[in-house]
Amino acid sequence: MSFIPIKPIPVKDRVSMIFVGKGRIDVKDGAFVIIDEVKGDRKHIPVGSVVSIMLEPGTRVSHAAVKLAATSGTLLIWVGESGVRLYSAGQPGGARSDKLLYQAKLALDEELRLKVVRKMFEYRFGEPAPARRSVDQLRGIEGARVRKTYQLLAKQYGVEWKGRKYDPKDWDSGDQVNKCLSAATSCLYGVTEAAVLAAGYAPAIGFIHSGKPLAFVYDIADLFKFETVVPVAFRIAAKGTAKPDRDVRIACRDSFRETRLLKKIIPTIEEILAAGDIEPPPPPEDAQPPAIPEPVSNGDIGHRSR
Repeated sequence: MSFIPIKPIPVKDRVSMIFVGKGRIDVKDGAFVIIDEVKGDRKHIPVGSVVSIMLEPGTRVSHAAVKLAATSGTLLIWVGESGVRLYSAGQPGGARSDKLLYQAKLALDEELRLKVVRKMFEYRFGEPAPARRSVDQLRGIEGARVRKTYQLLAKQYGVEWKGRKYDPKDWDSGDQVNKCLSAATSCLYGVTEAAVLAAGYAPAIGFIHSGKPLAFVYDIADLFKFETVVPVAFRIAAKGTAKPDRDVRIACRDSFRETRLLKKIIPTIEEILAAGDIEPPPPPEDAQPPAIPEPVSNGDIGHRSR
């Protein structure tokens, strides 16, 4: 029997995310399925056309399912209840050492890092960053603007706002709007991490954020947060709901589709990093090339093709 290699679909052409809880994920007859072990029901998931699958408590995943997701370039993310805690993630992308070295060089050189941060500021606020400001000073200016934006949105939607306060260890301790914001940002982080990996970069090497496994994910997600998930969170909080996490997820999915977010993330990453005005470093002259060249893939540049 001849084997037809799987070629990942580019992130921009996929559905943003799916949440799965209390079921067994496996591969049956070549298909990625969720099995209800109580009822015996089987539901198919088009794994190759989804950016990320969020696995909530009560979910079990087989080796075959993880392998198929990785081959398809779909990120599996193990999250806590309501999706607001991240325990682990697969790595279907990030397979480009030249991209990783390029990102690291930009982050380690203070002058280059400042150029990238200034570009992020300009992208986020629609105006050039103030001249002669350090990264720390720009972070302070950004924080003040973000707090003001939260206040304006709270006023716009008629929501009582006491500040961004939440305890990731105690979901029920937060007020309604903070629960909605936490659920919304977790959706955005999952999609953004998948895009960062698909583009061949490292989630941990950030420019504004640092010291976290998802530092670069936070950097990039912040560029889109206030045009996508934050207004959604305030709108759902204003309506009132007994299931804020579920309602927010559905609304975020719709927002991602309406704003065409998946078509924007990877080009934006490239645009932001290009502000450093350097070329990706070439491999050393004495480096050993691959013994078996990778086949051409129609997926994103960081996706493994097999």
